[in-house]
Amino acid sequence: MKIAIVASEAVPFSKTGGLADVAGTLYKEFLGMGHEVYLFVPLYRRTWTQFKSELQDTGMELDIPLGKATRKCKVFTIKKDAASPIHRFAGSVFFIGNDEFFDRDELYGTPAGDYPDNDQRFTFFCKSVLELCIRLGISPEVLQCNDWQTGLIPLYLKTLYRGAPVFRDTVSVITIHNLGYPGLFPFQTLQITGLGMDLFNPDGIEFYGKCNFLKAGIVGADRITTVSRTYAKEILTPGSGFGLDGILRKRSDSLVGIVNGIDYTEWNPATDGFIRKTYTVSDLSGKRECKKELIQHCAFKGGVQMPLICFIGRLSAQKGLDIFSDAVPDLVAGGSNILVIGKGDELYHTMMHALSKQFSRSVYFYSEFNESFAHAAYAGADIFLMPSRYEPCGLGQMIAMHYGTIPVARKTGGITDTVEDGSVGFLFEEYSTVALMQAVDRALAVYENKTAWQKLVKNAMRKDFSWKKSAEEYITLYREALASKAAAGPALTV
Repeated sequence: MKIAIVASEAVPFSKTGGLADVAGTLYKEFLGMGHEVYLFVPLYRRTWTQFKSELQDTGMELDIPLGKATRKCKVFTIKKDAASPIHRFAGSVFFIGNDEFFDRDELYGTPAGDYPDNDQRFTFFCKSVLELCIRLGISPEVLQCNDWQTGLIPLYLKTLYRGAPVFRDTVSVITIHNLGYPGLFPFQTLQITGLGMDLFNPDGIEFYGKCNFLKAGIVGADRITTVSRTYAKEILTPGSGFGLDGILRKRSDSLVGIVNGIDYTEWNPATDGFIRKTYTVSDLSGKRECKKELIQHCAFKGGVQMPLICFIGRLSAQKGLDIFSDAVPDLVAGGSNILVIGKGDELYHTMMHALSKQFSRSVYFYSEFNESFAHAAYAGADIFLMPSRYEPCGLGQMIAMHYGTIPVARKTGGITDTVEDGSVGFLFEEYSTVALMQAVDRALAVYENKTAWQKLVKNAMRKDFSWKKSAEEYITLYREALASKAAAGPALTV
């Protein structure tokens, strides 16, 4: 099968969160299954800085219309003789380059807010991908799109690009990684996209007077997926649908939840080169050494006997930072050390800095995302805290369990599908500091019983969250979509 994955970030080339893990790992998984796979991502500054010696300019330049203006797209790929293992992806990974749009410190914005021209940046990206497929004669059977940054592509395939021969037999799939980030822009953005006023209505791209890029993907895609079975049900309700539950209910026959996996070549305590000492479910001695190193690095008081709780993730309201921060004084008073790794909204940066200053020997805040330190935290911590308001899938709880770090998490979305309360972790339902503390107290009560805790750790480590099953579910979905398209005959336009 010929599959094109389009994403605004993908490991190892760029990352702000779980989307990058999913896009990059799914690409590798499909390749390993023998499919012909292409990956399209923007060429960000950080991508160029890290990989410039391994990238080459193809020499292609594309003129991309953005309303009345035109912007140049330069296309890069991986050198065939690249020194690192990424050379095996030469010719199948394409980087969309434009310094005006992508040569910036961050991918989408700063802690002060999103970049104001994100509508132009990702309209440019979507059109560039389609134009590049036409230029190269790439005729994918499936265009796998991800989140709002690629949401225009499915709609473009049924409108502006419906006559392009390379897409005649293509089906589009949009994966919703987080409905809370829909890509909302002013009405004037419609002109930038090139879409007509006939699509600016409640059944099209319009959303309370604005343009909604994710809604464009929902309306235009042949199939819609999201990243867990429970989240696929939750987003059909007003409480979790962010105003898009109505259009999603209309398309519910095309909506499927597929739980994400994790890449065990990257996340594996038995082989992890980032951690102090590797370990396995049959020999956990290395985990104790990892905890000792983490305590030393963070200058925590006490020794390895004290419970070490970690939070790793984006600092945003979604992640439950308000109830977490309110719980910190009680957690410290109860004898726990706390490590927080993440970046995000300025409000929560300030909040975490204040807590780390107030409890300098018990709370350590690292306000960036550092891959090696994250690995060390997963390996060295005892408890992984995930008090999310909502969580479409969540990779953190799965990684934590594979490292024998027990999740204490709110029962929502993909957490519901991956964590069994009392067997591999501890769940709470009410979104409150009280409920969070009750779940932590249950975990700490088991922690005091070393035999019971070790059993819990081993149960968690034995869980299988590999990508193989999830990738097979995607392929099944693609085949069903292609069969439906073939049976339906010539494609309808929106």
